Amino acid sequence: MRQGTIRAMLTHLAIRDFAVVAHAELEFGPGLTVISGETGAGKSLLVDALGFLSGLRADSGVVRHGSERAELTAEFDLADRVAAQRWLREQELDDGATCQLRRILRADGGSRAWINGRPVTLQQLSELAGLLVEIHGQHEHQALLSRASQLTLLDAYGRLDACLDKVRTASESWSVLSREREHLLKTGDVSDRIDLLGHQLRELEREELAPAAVNELLTAHRRHAHAAGLIDACERGLRRLEGEDTPSLLQTLHHLRGDLTRAQAHEARLGEVDAMLDAVAIQIDEATRLLQRIRDDLDLDPDRFEALEQTLGRLHELGRKHRVPLEALHEVRDRIAVDLDGLRNADARLAGLGHEIDAAYARWREQAAALSKGRQHAAKRLSVAVTDLVAELGMGMARFEAMLETVDGEKPDPQGAERVEFMVATNAGQPARALRKVASGGELSRISLAIEVAALGLDGVPTMVFDEVDSGIGGAVADIVGQKLRALGETRQVLCVTHLPQVAAQGHAHYWVSKAAESGMTQSAVRRLSKTERQEELARMLGGVEVTKEARAAAKRLLESAA
Repeated sequence: MRQGTIRAMLTHLAIRDFAVVAHAELEFGPGLTVISGETGAGKSLLVDALGFLSGLRADSGVVRHGSERAELTAEFDLADRVAAQRWLREQELDDGATCQLRRILRADGGSRAWINGRPVTLQQLSELAGLLVEIHGQHEHQALLSRASQLTLLDAYGRLDACLDKVRTASESWSVLSREREHLLKTGDVSDRIDLLGHQLRELEREELAPAAVNELLTAHRRHAHAAGLIDACERGLRRLEGEDTPSLLQTLHHLRGDLTRAQAHEARLGEVDAMLDAVAIQIDEATRLLQRIRDDLDLDPDRFEALEQTLGRLHELGRKHRVPLEALHEVRDRIAVDLDGLRNADARLAGLGHEIDAAYARWREQAAALSKGRQHAAKRLSVAVTDLVAELGMGMARFEAMLETVDGEKPDPQGAERVEFMVATNAGQPARALRKVASGGELSRISLAIEVAALGLDGVPTMVFDEVDSGIGGAVADIVGQKLRALGETRQVLCVTHLPQVAAQGHAHYWVSKAAESGMTQSAVRRLSKTERQEELARMLGGVEVTKEARAAAKRLLESAA
């Protein structure tokens, strides 16, 4: 097994008080994991648990009898799952390279869900699970029954991503232009709007609205508003520093330094004190000069203060009118200028838009035609491949067809000009029906398996689960089913519930589900089998209740052929 090609996968599943399972924990690795067990032991409950963790509606009947709630937890290694990691980031639910889904189902019918420990809706749970696990069985939530998923798989099978991107780009271009035209048409007569915006723009353009200029205006206004108090504070400070009434600080320091210098001959450390006082004297001298400059710069000009008041008043009025702070008025001015320019050129723009929209539609038609051609070719190849594989899986009279249907619509569709419907005829002479209408769960599982093998998991879901895939088959066909599942496990993680030894032998890991009566209640247990235990389980599957020497020998051969 090329395990290096398998990175993202389900790593852990924990089940508590779910149906007949009191408690079970399973560790999963890459490749094919098979699950077998006695009839009625609850093999498919593991699949059901993943179904509820994928967003199935709550069902109180699955809560173990006598319990208040069932608890289900699944952990995934996201590895290179870019789509899942992006979804988690967008939902603000990311938590590193792993992911945990948790669901509680209550006996009263209610339920709660969590992703990475954070409460989420069932819709969110379903969206994320759809990127991580795909269940093939008898449940209606299978991804392959969705026509959208079928189209995605067909495009992946045909390697048509680049063509689809071009179609989407052309469609979005047409939509943007159409929305612009619709907006302009709704605007109607724009003359009154032009007059209003022109008046508002002139009001704003009369003022200096750059953020730096507004900040300078506010600073100058505060300075002039408090000029008298500032001048008084400076004068008082200078009187104390310069010593008008008493000796100045510099004179006091000078006398102090003289006294210390005379005593310095008897204590050398006084020299350090003198150096400090010298530095203080320099600082006082510089502070005095700066205070003088500040005092001289202050202006008690009432006319200047009144002009500042008037300018600031006009800006506050504009701010109230446009409901923005003063610092954002320049953004309002620029936006109005752009809107005004657009309105003045509306008529010319409308005429030009018509031509641009026609050109965008023509580009979409061209790209959609190329995509249609690629889809037709891919649909033929997929139909042949799946039909051949279905025949190998014991449905020799079945016919599969990926049928394309043209989409009618006036608007360029981002998905292209057609949709696909997977059609199946299970017997000769019968008309093909939609895959979602195939009644037999076993047939549906085998057809789904054939599609997945043909597409080699191109839909991108890392973990695939098959339930009842071997229903109604045996012998050589069972061998083929097992081989196909193991081949699929080379590139994807595959879980398969089976009752066939030929399929179980192909597993890279094997879980066994058993049941027993305890205190009058049936309980199921799940455990991973060793190599010896696997051989014994395969012998039981081959021989029934009585495990014979021949059955053990046959089981050994099956394991050796699969290794």
